[in-house]
Amino acid sequence: MTTSTAPRKPSRKASRPADGHPATAETAPPEAAAIDSGVADSIAAAVAGPVQSRIAAEDPGTLRGLYRDMLFVRRFEERTAQAYQQAKIGGYCHLNLGEEATVVGMGAAMRPTDYLFTNYREHGYALAKGIEPGSVMAELYGRSTGTSKGWGGSMHMYDTATRLLGGYAIVGGQVPLAVGAALAIDYRGGDDVVVCQMGEGTTNIGAFHESLNIAALWNLPILFLVINNQTGMGTTVEKSSAEPDLWKRASSYRMRGERVDGTDVLAVRDVASELIETARREGKPALLEAVSYRLKGHSVVDPAKYRASEAVSVARANDPIVLWQAALLKAGVLTEDSAADIEQEVTAGVVAAVEFADASPHPEPSSLFDYNYATPVAADSRRLPADPLFTH
Repeated sequence: MTTSTAPRKPSRKASRPADGHPATAETAPPEAAAIDSGVADSIAAAVAGPVQSRIAAEDPGTLRGLYRDMLFVRRFEERTAQAYQQAKIGGYCHLNLGEEATVVGMGAAMRPTDYLFTNYREHGYALAKGIEPGSVMAELYGRSTGTSKGWGGSMHMYDTATRLLGGYAIVGGQVPLAVGAALAIDYRGGDDVVVCQMGEGTTNIGAFHESLNIAALWNLPILFLVINNQTGMGTTVEKSSAEPDLWKRASSYRMRGERVDGTDVLAVRDVASELIETARREGKPALLEAVSYRLKGHSVVDPAKYRASEAVSVARANDPIVLWQAALLKAGVLTEDSAADIEQEVTAGVVAAVEFADASPHPEPSSLFDYNYATPVAADSRRLPADPLFTH
């Protein structure tokens, strides 16, 4: 195994808004309008750097597609928050707002046949993996047309066809299972790769270290993706991790570790692609830390009052949607008209997903036990509450 490489420091120069293209109400979340002028001025000067040269080397259609996908996740999550407030979505609900560049960049780096395991903040990943938006929204609504038949909800997306294997509510619950999937690929001699996404808090649990150890010992084809949005439920990384440079944890297992700017979709795609293809060819696992900014609280109901105003300003100023749109406008890949067309297309797609979910039926109570077992089990009890224990 290779040892950890030098860190890739998140480059704010790679994706900041250009002069003349401020955030608008249509592209930024409601709170983005209050960006401190000093912060905005300091970031506005930087877009002309490395990101422009990388944009120039890319196919314009690909760049617009990445923007469209990021914007779709943003609008989908905004509509999800609205539906939650309308009591159309129940239970817990965690959004990808602020992490769209990482979500889309990782999706672009994976093959359709690669497997993805996620934590409970997974709506955007479900979309990036190719699940129909209507099925994702219907799952959030608890409807039978949802990707988990309405029984999983926000935290338990699952789809065998696209190889999204969860959605896990237990912190780190997905990590050992993802390693098991990588072992199965290796055992069968396949060339697929497993991507295991998690939050930064997961790096402090025992199963994380046990899983990395096994993956390194057995040369398993897996990429551990740590989304470092810098605030766990309400605690900063520096106050919860003795080693806050999370990419360095890979070196304990002689595994390659990298850090990438999670607000830069091209950087995420390119670094993730390299690590995934190395895992595919050589069976070498790796750890990728993507540093981003959570624009909202931990969940929909979290007002995030524990965050300092300075941290909120920095998060708003690093909104990946605003930054990417500004960079594409400056490069001439987007125009005001084409950006408006994409906005209209995305909005129509999200509305269609909502309409599909609204029109979908609730699961029948009789189907409550349909998925208890993978195969039929003798004497399987299907008794509902208040049903008699015995019938005559």
